[in-house]
Parts: sequence; structure tokens; C-alpha cells
Amino acid sequence: MSPTMNVQSIQENRINAGMPSLEMDSHRVVSPFEFYPTWFFYTPVVLQSLWLGLRYGDLRLPLIANPSIKLSGMVGESKHDILQLAGPVAKQWISPYVTITKTEESIDKQMQQALQVLSMQKLTFPLVAKPDVGCRGVGVKLVNNNQQLTEYIESFPDKARFLLQQKAPYQAEAGVFYVRYPGEKTGKIISMTLKYSPSVIGDGIHTLKELIERCPRAGQLSHLYLPRHQEKLDWVLPAGEEYQLAFAGSHSRGSIFRNGNPFITDALSKKLDEILKDVNEYYYGRLDIKFQNINLFMQGKSFTILEINGASSEATHIWDRTTNLKEIFSTLLAQYRILFEIGAKQKARGFRPDSIMSLLTEWKKERDLSKHYPTTD
Repeated sequence: MSPTMNVQSIQENRINAGMPSLEMDSHRVVSPFEFYPTWFFYTPVVLQSLWLGLRYGDLRLPLIANPSIKLSGMVGESKHDILQLAGPVAKQWISPYVTITKTEESIDKQMQQALQVLSMQKLTFPLVAKPDVGCRGVGVKLVNNNQQLTEYIESFPDKARFLLQQKAPYQAEAGVFYVRYPGEKTGKIISMTLKYSPSVIGDGIHTLKELIERCPRAGQLSHLYLPRHQEKLDWVLPAGEEYQLAFAGSHSRGSIFRNGNPFITDALSKKLDEILKDVNEYYYGRLDIKFQNINLFMQGKSFTILEINGASSEATHIWDRTTNLKEIFSTLLAQYRILFEIGAKQKARGFRPDSIMSLLTEWKKERDLSKHYPTTD
């Protein structure tokens, strides 16, 4: 696809402004596989990994694909530590943030300290609060004022870190999976996912609960949305008013994922090469990106990086409603083959992986910590 290709139909509404229009007219509005248990999809990945471990003589190779990141970003990685790998060029493309550790001091004092740090870094509301360690949108909240920030700090586990990141000026969002082999100057985008925030439109008659239940997609995921908006379920939205049902860009939290691979361009790939070569020893993972509109994004312009994820990243375009089971499995298996290939090259460069026991220990720590995070918006 040409990098100057014009996408004619772009959503102009406030919530998903800048995205290609979301098609919801199909009888299939939810992927039939979207909420299957993780083991169903990753059992073949584990079996292939065992075979690749035998082939390469080391099952731990994925743990050094990104040697500057703890366990390559497979589990337990710090968002702060990864973003700190960015040099001066890359930092210009990352949404500004601060990192705060919850302490045992009074909430008033911690709040005061947080506001001082935000002021020093010239960050203002609205902010996005997110745990430093965690995935799949767990604990992510939109913070609009002092009261909401106080509540977030209060609900966060002691001695754990969280990020406060400036809310991006753009509404459109994508997950872009990038890989580059050690020793090569250019990389490749192997997956792009367009992430749509789910919403309903008021008609001045029906309550929010009724609008959710009547919506073709939201009605099938009411178990995600109804508890989250319990205090407003009896509210009647004015006609034409749009109401956002989920903020965090994770399909497990209710966001709508569409296959964005047709929008991958050489121009965008070149721009990511320029940025990511300035992120120390980063070769494999998914970037969570906000952008102004799809046309500019395809040209490698007007976007900001929210997160840089590592080895456990997923090519999330597979959760598009039209993706069949064969493509889901083939995509997952292919990305893990690449992961082992990069790991093997890193080992040849002299990097040595941590033990499998270290991986299991960090996985348990992250799982236990995630249970205490605030609820996700």
C-alpha cells in the first residue's frame, strides 16, 4: 500500500476521531475466539517453543531477544525502565510521564509530593495512571483532577510503582508490532491493530443499561460494561450524545480490535526504524501508539508512543472479528519463531539468558501484585 494512500472514510466523532470508520454491520460483531481461555491459543506455542528449544539447544532464548529489558519483557518488566532506554531522538516521540512509588506516608503528603513532581515536569490533567508492572490494561485509569488522583493513590498497593502519563492529544490508537534482527539497520512491522474505544449513542429515551444491551457488540459484552458503569445505568443519555464504555486499549477490557495490516507503509516503518534504533538494544515487541488520523499515521507523522512492550507482546490484529482460527494460530507460531531467531542471534553476540526459574518467580510476583491494582477504566 502506498504511504500516501488516502483513506476516504475517517471517523470524526470525539471518541474515535481519526480512525477509519468502524464497520459494525456484519452479523459477526465480536470475534468468536476473542474470549477463549489463554491456554487454548498458547498450548501450540508452548509445544513449538519446546521443539525450538531443542533445535537451538536453549529454551531460554526468548529471554534475551531484548537484552536491555528484564527477561526481555516476557514478564515482570517495568514500563518505566523500558521507556528510560530511549535516547534523545526516541524521547521526542514518547508521551511524557512521571513515575511514583506508593509509600506508607499519609495520602495527603503523597498527594502533595505527586503534584510537585507533576508541576516540575509540566504535566497537567487529564493524566493516565497505570501500574509500572502489569499488562492487558490492568489498573489503568483516566485521572481528570486532584480527587481522582487521590483515589488512585489510595487504592494502589504499598511499595508498588505507577506511572502518571500525559493524556495524548489524539484519540485514534493502534498497536504496532515491530521486529528487527541484530546487526540489521532496518526492521519490519509484522502486525498493526486498530483499537476502537467502545461507545453507545444516546437517543433521549433509553437508559445507559438499555443502550448497552441493545447494542450489537456491547450487548454481547455487557458483563464487562455494566459493572463498570453501575452508578450511571439508569441515566438517559441525550439524543446524539456519545458515551465511552471503556478507556484502556485492551480487548480483554472491552476495546474493539480491527486488523490494521493494510495500513502498514514503508514510510511508517522507516520512521519506527529511526525512533527505535535510539532505544537501547530493543528488537522485538509491540508499541501502543496514539495518532491524529490514519492518513498522517501512514506517512509516519503526528503520533505519540504510550508504551513500548517486549517479548510477551502479541500480534493483536488476530482478535479482529473476521480472523479465523487457522490464521490466529499461524500468526502466534510465526511471531514466536522470530522471537527464538532473534534470541539465538543475541546469544551469539554474547548475551546469556536468566533461568526459567527466574521467569516463573517474576510471573508469580506480577500475578500476585495485579490482584491489588485499582479497577480498570
